[in-house]
Amino acid sequence: MTFPDAVRRCLTLYATFGGRARRSEFWFFWLFNLLAHMVAGILDLAIFSAGSPLNAIVSLLLLIPGLSVSVRRLHDGGRSGWWLLIGLVPLVGIVVLLIWYATRGEEGTNRFGPDPLGTPPTGTLGGPGRPWPVGR
Repeated sequence: MTFPDAVRRCLTLYATFGGRARRSEFWFFWLFNLLAHMVAGILDLAIFSAGSPLNAIVSLLLLIPGLSVSVRRLHDGGRSGWWLLIGLVPLVGIVVLLIWYATRGEEGTNRFGPDPLGTPPTGTLGGPGRPWPVGR
């Protein structure tokens, strides 16, 4: 998934907490989030002498899409969206979430929906994903 596709998908599904999200969709959206905040911060410094109203507006606009894609990313790993609350545990919670966000999701359909990467590739001799025979 490309950067524009990921951002478009996250903003289109801004309040969809069901389904699953690819790793690329998740990380590209958070990169977009970072870039949007950087631009808003620069504009805040250039336009306003006190406070940062543009940064606050960007934060409010991207809050729900950010929560949504985070929950869908947890769904891809087979976890409930409620696990997002583990981030409230100081230090450990954020580390656990980062590990879960970075790991590959479950292959095939899980209880949250079909695999966002599609069906696993079928090998020629050894079954799914294996182009060589497995000791039979």
